[in-house]
Amino acid sequence: MHALIVVAHPDPNSLTHSVAGHLAEGVASSGHTFEIADLAAEGFDPRFTAADVALFRREAPPPGDVAAEQARIDRADALVLAYPVYWWSMPGLLKGWIDRVFANGWAYDEGSDGKIVKKLRHLQVHLVAIGGADLRTYARHGYFGAMRTQIDHGIFDYCGARVGTSELLVPAETQDPRSHPDAAYAIGCNLFKASERREAPEAA
Repeated sequence: MHALIVVAHPDPNSLTHSVAGHLAEGVASSGHTFEIADLAAEGFDPRFTAADVALFRREAPPPGDVAAEQARIDRADALVLAYPVYWWSMPGLLKGWIDRVFANGWAYDEGSDGKIVKKLRHLQVHLVAIGGADLRTYARHGYFGAMRTQIDHGIFDYCGARVGTSELLVPAETQDPRSHPDAAYAIGCNLFKASERREAPEAA
């Protein structure tokens, strides 16, 4: 099976990129393939323009960069988003990628009667956010619950995609520098375990 790992951080030496790399190693070690989409390095434009409005209104085909991203997702069995938490949400680059790529007609269909058809029911999504505050801060203010409401439910459930992992990696109380890489590697190793169990033949 194949995973598309989307990274949204401008520094290739960042913890976010390290997490994505270890996650990819875990995917490969379990016998699967991956592609890393480095949105900053690739120069993806997150701005929602008139061309995107025309696509939303079904008046024009998707811009070339949007069509290319949709094709990458279509080739994948799982979509993994690895990103730093900025102001208790995802970075603008990643949000703009979702704004533009998860378009009407591809991610969902909005009919003239207002009914929504979810078109990404086949897609498995894994969210790996890297936070700078400790878990007590997230719990005290309800930040992680708010993130899951707006991202897991508000974005992916709206399109029918199944969120298999919704992980928040924060500074370890032990200050063990291996904690994030080890957690990311484990996520990668287990990415397709549920699918493999469903596909395994029943014992005679």
